[in-house]
Amino acid sequence: MIRFVAIQHTYSEFFGALEPQFEARDIGFTYVRPVTGEDVIGSTLQFDALFLLGGAYPVSDRVHCPWVDNELRLVTIFRKARRPVVGLGFGAHLVALAAGGEAHAEPQHDAYWTTAHATPAGRDDPLANAVDGRRVLVMANGSVTLAPTVRPLVVDDAGRWIAIRPDALTYGLLFRPELKPGMIEDMVMEEDRPVPEHIDALIEDARATWADMQETTDRVVVALVAALDLMRERPKMPVFALTPVRSEPE
Repeated sequence: MIRFVAIQHTYSEFFGALEPQFEARDIGFTYVRPVTGEDVIGSTLQFDALFLLGGAYPVSDRVHCPWVDNELRLVTIFRKARRPVVGLGFGAHLVALAAGGEAHAEPQHDAYWTTAHATPAGRDDPLANAVDGRRVLVMANGSVTLAPTVRPLVVDDAGRWIAIRPDALTYGLLFRPELKPGMIEDMVMEEDRPVPEHIDALIEDARATWADMQETTDRVVVALVAALDLMRERPKMPVFALTPVRSEPE
C-alpha cells in the first residue's frame, strides 16, 4: 500500500482538503508531530513520499522550531532515496532552505490572496500550469530568499515566488491547497499562537470562495500525482524483529 508521512507542526494544520483526495486514491498517511517531541527521522524510508506541512513561526525561529535541522536532514534523506517531497507554507520554506536558500524572520505574517502566475521556468510544469491564473491563498511566516540555482515556477501578483521545484521530485508551495476555512478558524483558537491581524477577513473570503478553493485543490493534486508519480509504491526498507536467543546452560 502507498503511504505518505506528513510532518505536522501545529494541531490545526494537517492534510485537510487533501485527505479525501488521498483516500479516494487508496493512499494511506501517517502524521509525525515534532512539536510533541516525536522523532521526525524514525523509519522514514517506510514511506513513499514526504509532506512538510504549515507552521506558526518562521523557519528561522529555532526557539519555537528547534526541530528544523532534523527536518532538513529528513528532506536530504528522501531526496537521496529518490522519493517525493512536498512542502506547504512553512514546509515550502524548509524545501527552499534545504535547496540552499536563506531564511529571514520577516515578515512575521505573510497571508494574502493573490493570482498565481506561471513563470517561463514553469511553462512545461504540470503544477505551474494547473494553478496559472487561479486565485490562491498564500500563508506562511517569515521568508526564504531562493538560492541562485532555484528558479520560481509560480509567482504572485508582485512577482514573489510562491512555488518552486528544486529537483524533479521536490516541490515547495507557499499557497495552501490543503487549507479549509475551518482550519484557519482553528488557528485562531490555538493557545498563544500568533495570527495575522486580518485573519477574520481571510476566513470570510475563504468561505465565500470555497468552491473555487476546492477546484484548485483538485487541480493541484492531479498535477502532483502526475509530476511526482505519487501512485507508484517505492521499495520499502525491511523491518527486522529482534528475537532474543537463549543459550542452554552448560
